[in-house]
Amino acid sequence: MAENNIECNSVVDGNVEEVPNKKIIKFNPPLYKQRYQFVKNLVEQHQPKKVADLGCGDVCLLVILKYQKCIEELVGVDINEGRLKWNGIEHFDSEDLAKFPEVVFGYMSPAMIVISTPNSDFNSLFPSTAFRDSDHKFEWSRMQFQTWALDVANRYSYSVEFTGVGEPPAGAEDVGCCTQIGVFRKKAKATESAVLEHHGEHVYEVIYTTSYPSLQQMNYCRRVVTYLVYREVHRMKRRCQVSLRQHELEPESADPGNPTRKFISDLPVPVLREADKAMEMTPQPFCIGDKFYVPLERIIACPRLRHICGNVEKLREFLADVVELNCDGSAVKVDLHDCGDY
Repeated sequence: MAENNIECNSVVDGNVEEVPNKKIIKFNPPLYKQRYQFVKNLVEQHQPKKVADLGCGDVCLLVILKYQKCIEELVGVDINEGRLKWNGIEHFDSEDLAKFPEVVFGYMSPAMIVISTPNSDFNSLFPSTAFRDSDHKFEWSRMQFQTWALDVANRYSYSVEFTGVGEPPAGAEDVGCCTQIGVFRKKAKATESAVLEHHGEHVYEVIYTTSYPSLQQMNYCRRVVTYLVYREVHRMKRRCQVSLRQHELEPESADPGNPTRKFISDLPVPVLREADKAMEMTPQPFCIGDKFYVPLERIIACPRLRHICGNVEKLREFLADVVELNCDGSAVKVDLHDCGDY
């Protein structure tokens, strides 16, 4: 959503567009976050195994997408080796732009292509007539972008739908969204020959490669889960040890034969995040003798573990034969004190 706001003094393609003595337009969430969220939503909806970000810049989008379980391979491509800054369609010169459909739609030919570019119709709401970025070679109106997109889609056997992010303020709906987006989908009956006839030989220089294990691999996923569990357990154990050192322990019940202990603490209560509030609703860690126990229900409340495992049963399966559990398998069991604590 865009809203008119205070006066200030510069023009940027981001969260704020501003100029002296003029009202600014402020997007909430910021425009770049809306673009990233749009792509993230598409990935979650269509579950692709491979994603390439053309004009990856500082690779922020790749960082967001690498946590999607469906993705097995992420590729970032950029034309600016030195700075790896953002380079969308509007940063191409005429020669590069002419080659773009041949390379992306013809040679790469993915099942889905998402193209976002500034909507110049929206620029009428800004007090400056200059492009939004000094590196832009051009900016298209909705009619210009849609004409180009429909022609490319027809040539390479794709369908295309148009949408956008960065809605205009009330009363200016006729200019459309600040960023216009085309979502291209390959037609099911597109033949291989129709694709191959459009491409020649294209050479890409590899600037750097980062390989990391995928959570799709069971052994790696188990190592990640084990690490996160130990991290959570030891974080809770350290808190318990601080409480033990500063405060006396009281029996949990009047039964002197019950060795379970709880902690009485006058330590300041921190402001809880939503994730912390959810965890506080789960069973508390406890001590029996010199052993410290953390219920699996509390551990699975950790957002990352909940995202990976989904439920306590799956968590218990990951931990089997790797992490010591109590006799009924409901809690992780560790020594309350070990050599590293002193």
